Amino acid sequence: MILPNVSVNGCAGVNSAVCAGAGEGHLGGGSDRINLTPTGHLVVAVCLGFIGTFGLVNNLLVLVLFCRYKILRSPINLLLINISISDLLVCVLGTPFSFAASTQGRWLIGEKGCVWYGFANSLFGIVSLITLAVLSYERYSTMMAPTEADSSNYRKISLGISVSWVYSLVWTLPPLLGWSHYGPEGPGTTCSVDWTSKTANNISYIICLFVFCLAVPFLVIVFCYGKLLCAIRQMSGISASKSRKCEQRVLFMVVIMVICYLLCWLPYGIMALLATFGPPGLVTPEASIIPSVLAKTSTVINPVIYVFMNKQFYRCFHTLLHCEAPRQGSTLKSSSKVPTKALRGVAVTAPRCSKDFLFMVASLGRPDAALPQLGPSVEPTINITKAPSSDINKPVVVSLVAHFNG
Repeated sequence: MILPNVSVNGCAGVNSAVCAGAGEGHLGGGSDRINLTPTGHLVVAVCLGFIGTFGLVNNLLVLVLFCRYKILRSPINLLLINISISDLLVCVLGTPFSFAASTQGRWLIGEKGCVWYGFANSLFGIVSLITLAVLSYERYSTMMAPTEADSSNYRKISLGISVSWVYSLVWTLPPLLGWSHYGPEGPGTTCSVDWTSKTANNISYIICLFVFCLAVPFLVIVFCYGKLLCAIRQMSGISASKSRKCEQRVLFMVVIMVICYLLCWLPYGIMALLATFGPPGLVTPEASIIPSVLAKTSTVINPVIYVFMNKQFYRCFHTLLHCEAPRQGSTLKSSSKVPTKALRGVAVTAPRCSKDFLFMVASLGRPDAALPQLGPSVEPTINITKAPSSDINKPVVVSLVAHFNG
């Protein structure tokens, strides 16, 4: 997790975790590190309390729904669960310690605890970011190659989840091995990577962390969702008004995702670069604590955007609240006579809009549920980009549209 580390009085060395003076064996015990007023610490503690509580409840609820309803146990939903698990771990292993430190105005669990906090929060934060990028790529790739979509194929998704954790470890272990280091930051109530040391060792790590753990995931998300929007605009076979409604709704989802990503993480990147390359004291502890709180709000926002705005999860949530039995097969229907248009050599199913918010194959928020049995009324759609064949035994391309009834 990218946190702008601003230590005062030149605490930038390897042992900066204890340079501020320890009171009763705790970090940040010296008064020179406590630069927030008691009211300021109280405000931060209240914000962290709300974030930790709602983040814990939201992500636990996602896991309960996933475990309770089989219809949610699809490959692409595993990516959503991976995000919820990483966010839940932040709420359990990170936020309580910074909350307690804010209530007391100082770090409470010592130097090793500070290093652990910095490592764990960075690890889980980067896992969440990388998974968001993998999710956007999965939706894009399924959209562009629907003939290869397989609701029972967990192998690719499992690989994506493994990559997110390994990739995060690659960038969070180096500070434990000597490439930069973890220590106190801001007013001394949280810990992260040291952003103020001007050594080549530290600056090189910060540049790599910014590029590969913030900029790259953001570019992947923008590229993939941008391509999805372009594909929607090129669809034919539906009326102009309905096409505009579909486009506007998907555009709304994309804009919300991108804005929330930037709101949560961009302030960290900006503050980190200012603290790293700016003059000493440019970023005050008061200013650095705001991006820290904003980034932790991602643990609350991610479940809302990526899960509870998903119609299938929402229906299961509604069923859970009313203690009803889940309605099997009510969230995915086959579509007959669905027009297609060749898009870069691939037959892509055109979306249809009505009062319901319908997602096309691999559209935003579409979970891969169990495919329904094709009845006699379902007409297969032939991939027009391939040359005709006289072999009647070759399988045809079947296009399905997921219907999320409101």
